[in-house]
Formats: sequence, C-alpha cells, structure tokens
Amino acid sequence: MSGAGGKVGGRNVINLPNLLTYARIAAVPLVVACLLAGGYHWRWWALGLFVAAAITDFLDGYLARLWSQQSSLGRMLDPIADKLLVAAVLLVLAAEGTIAGLHIWAAIIILCREVLVSGLREFLGQVQASVPVTQLAKYKTAVQLVAIGFLIAGPAGDEVLPYNTWIGLAGLWIAALLTLYTGYDYFRAGIRHLTEEDE
Repeated sequence: MSGAGGKVGGRNVINLPNLLTYARIAAVPLVVACLLAGGYHWRWWALGLFVAAAITDFLDGYLARLWSQQSSLGRMLDPIADKLLVAAVLLVLAAEGTIAGLHIWAAIIILCREVLVSGLREFLGQVQASVPVTQLAKYKTAVQLVAIGFLIAGPAGDEVLPYNTWIGLAGLWIAALLTLYTGYDYFRAGIRHLTEEDE
C-alpha cells in the first residue's frame, strides 16, 4: 500500500536503484522500436540503449546493497526487467532475420528457461524457499548480454568488425548451453521442494 513520500510497506520505492530498474524497463520498447525502424544507424542506437540498460542491471543491485536500499519491489522488478529486455530483443532479432535457421533454437532454449525459472521462483516463494544465484548463472547472464549486443549490431557491426554477427550467434549458443545447465539446477531444486511438500 502506498504511503507518503513514495513508500510501499515502509520502503522508499523512489530511490536510485529502483529508478535504474524502472529505466531498464522503459528502455525495452525503445530498443525494440530502434530495431524495427531498420537502417544501420538505428542499429547503433538500439545497441547504445541496450548497453545502457545492461549496465543498470549491474548497478541497481550493487547500489541497493551498498546503500542498504534493498526493497521487496526492487527484488520483484529486477528479474522482470531482465527477462523483458532479453525476451523482447530475442523475439525481434528472430522476426527480422538476424537470428534465423537453427540458431532460433538457441533463442528458444533461452526463452523457455526464463519461463521455467520464473514459474519455479513463484512456486518456491509460496513455500518460502529460495535458490541462490550461482556464479555460473552470473556468467551465463554476462555471455548472453554480450552475445545479444553483437547481434543487435548485426549487419551494421559486420562492416566494422568482420564476422560480428557470427560472433554473436556463437555466443548465443554458449549462453543457451549454460542456460540448460543452470536451468536444470533450478528445476532440480524445485522438484526437491515439491517432493518435500508432498511428503
């Protein structure tokens, strides 16, 4: 319930970490619009916005911990913002042809994992359990964001860096393989808690 001073449940929701998360969500339609606009210059705009959004992904959590401004709203919105950004960009890149053929399966693996993890987190939250984010999952996120950055540059990037798009596609497959492994960890943890609930 909102109160004076922009607080929800006694927590200030208008602080810099949360504002960075809001900005990342707001960047999603802007990145998509730039990609759909066509033209190499729009690709660079999309890449710039995506990089800025990816940086906020690191900064919001870091600053929230540093300044003790962690909140339930921030913890809820942060993964939602991440998934919106990744899912929207992958879908657009597939629609306009940068990701095509067999490479679409890498994107599908990543998207399916995001849905699976979201469902598991909701379930684990109901049974008051949690699965900590592993170091490997953090590496997966980093590889995924870098690969998507190369793919956003796409053909515009190929003119500056030969094989730019292929580098992005290779990175996407590496992220997909890491996604399968880390997704299995989440699924195993969820099944364990589900089994415990049924006993």
